[in-house]
Amino acid sequence: MNYKKVYSILNKDLKIIEKELENVLEADSPILKESSLHYLQAGGKRIRPVFVLLSAKFGDYNIDTVKDVAVALELIHMASLIHDDVIDDAYTRRGRPTVKAKWDNKISMYTGDFILALSLEIITSLEDHNAHKILSDTIVELSVGEIEQIRDKYNFDQSITNYFRRIKRKTALLIAASCKLGAIAANVPSHLQKKLYYFGYYAGMAFQITDDILDFTSTEEKLGKPVGGDLLQGNITLPVLFAMKDPELKQKISTVHELMDPDELHNIIQLIINTDAIQKSNQICTMYLNKAYEMLSDLPENDTKLMLKTMLNFIGKRNF
Repeated sequence: MNYKKVYSILNKDLKIIEKELENVLEADSPILKESSLHYLQAGGKRIRPVFVLLSAKFGDYNIDTVKDVAVALELIHMASLIHDDVIDDAYTRRGRPTVKAKWDNKISMYTGDFILALSLEIITSLEDHNAHKILSDTIVELSVGEIEQIRDKYNFDQSITNYFRRIKRKTALLIAASCKLGAIAANVPSHLQKKLYYFGYYAGMAFQITDDILDFTSTEEKLGKPVGGDLLQGNITLPVLFAMKDPELKQKISTVHELMDPDELHNIIQLIINTDAIQKSNQICTMYLNKAYEMLSDLPENDTKLMLKTMLNFIGKRNF
């Protein structure tokens, strides 16, 4: 089975979620409505809704209940990316102008806040108070991660531990919450909820590390943004941290700034690629993927478990 087969199996329910996303983003303000839908129409793999649906399939699966969780989690993700684009001064995402590029920073921030508020309203459909706490705690951690990213821009002396803590907050915890909230919505037994939560956490760590590797190894066409864009924006990722183990290369990388000549940046990117930084980053990614696989060992042997394994393979091998 490949990931396209998983999406094919879930296609009907993913279409329901997509339609629901469109419906909830209706706003009285024409600009707010247009800016919200602008980001939604950029598309995406909807990884978080997929993990919500798959986790729920280990319990009393009901799309009418589960869809609210999937929509809420995707909205939080959308809001965080809109805010990210303001922080990073990014003008393209997924090959399209960002909200800040099409409008401005103020519209972007209000759009992100509007979408975030919608997610909190939608999750109230779940009566489980623990679900509300999980979501609110996740949003708090996500916000802290955003602040840490701002604080550490162009900080070439930060530690690898600092990087792991940041991607945990910005990416992994939201995917972990997707798995657990999907399980809660379907009344999955608590011991399996815990396994699914940690599965999502490890999968999320691997997902972000893969993203950070692709920022150097992919193409602008596939990324929908410039290669090396994270480094140019001052976001120091795992491949860069490994490459900076070489003092001479660290000195060159430390000269990176947002207005630097594109040819100079290209040369530095090539120097990073020529080290073992990508290989070492891939090894760390594989470690997290293996931990995620381990979390699946106690889950029932069925087609859903196979689909979760397939999604892990997708995370580890994607090259778009």
